[in-house]
Amino acid sequence: FTSFLHLPGASEEEAAPLQQSFMIPKKEINMVSDMAKWKRSQAYADYMGFILTLNEGVRGKKLTCEYKVSEPIEKLVALLNTLDRWIDETPPVDQPSRFGNKAFRTWYAKLDQEAEKLVATVIPKHLADAAPEVAVYLKESVGNSTRIDYGTGHEAAFAAFLCCLCKIGVLRVDDQMAIVFKVFNRYLEVMRKLQKTYRMEPAGSQGVWGLDDFQFLPFIWGSSQLIDHPNLEPRHFVDEKVVNENHKDFMFLECILFITEMKTGPFAEHSNQLWNISAVPSWSKVNQGLIRMYKAECLEKFPVIQHFKFGSLLPIQPVTS
Repeated sequence: FTSFLHLPGASEEEAAPLQQSFMIPKKEINMVSDMAKWKRSQAYADYMGFILTLNEGVRGKKLTCEYKVSEPIEKLVALLNTLDRWIDETPPVDQPSRFGNKAFRTWYAKLDQEAEKLVATVIPKHLADAAPEVAVYLKESVGNSTRIDYGTGHEAAFAAFLCCLCKIGVLRVDDQMAIVFKVFNRYLEVMRKLQKTYRMEPAGSQGVWGLDDFQFLPFIWGSSQLIDHPNLEPRHFVDEKVVNENHKDFMFLECILFITEMKTGPFAEHSNQLWNISAVPSWSKVNQGLIRMYKAECLEKFPVIQHFKFGSLLPIQPVTS
């Protein structure tokens, strides 16, 4: 499934592959019965292929290891740094309710306005036509401005945003580790800051039965990082000392650290699913189980996927190959 990360001879100067005509992505999943279309779609195949390609790419690797950082990766980090700076410039407002601070809407309005310009800084001139299509996924990836909530559907939009950048040849197969460790990890930091600053509600949370209130992918990729680790086993991630000593190397442990900062009480009570996972004997079993769970609990759930948008890069049309 690395095929679409290998675009045939796409060099920086060349024209867009196949002279593609881009379009503004739109909703296609309007009722539960449309879910079959999604599962058969080219978009689903490409999205899942992308997630699994990255899962292999980071296997057994630490966040702190050496990897190639290309110019588009640097530009994506700069884009995320801009979003981060806007949070500092948009402090929460005084309001009666504790959750869902309305200042998020001000922050979001700025992104809504600037998204295409931001995306244009990442993609080369000859692909400028792609910016409006790709920017939609960026705007969808930070939460909902009406409900002031954030969840795995928004996270999926960010993965889709990165997947689109791969499909137009901006990101390459040798960017895999940087996509996860540099770009996605920075995205997580910014999302955690949003969640804290504006006290965002979890979108479609399954409460104690969900894996996490906000994220899913860093648990998948983070468990892959830990496969074949000489001494860290799944049972260790519920040990505070282990987490404190190793979280800078492993995304999974960063997630655990954030949960324990945000929640009070026994881990087994506030994060029951993760507590259960800590009993799984190996990280490769954890990784396989999480991929299955991600498909079942996120990608095959209508409340999550009804918001997903389809365009020329992630089409609703059935798989061709």
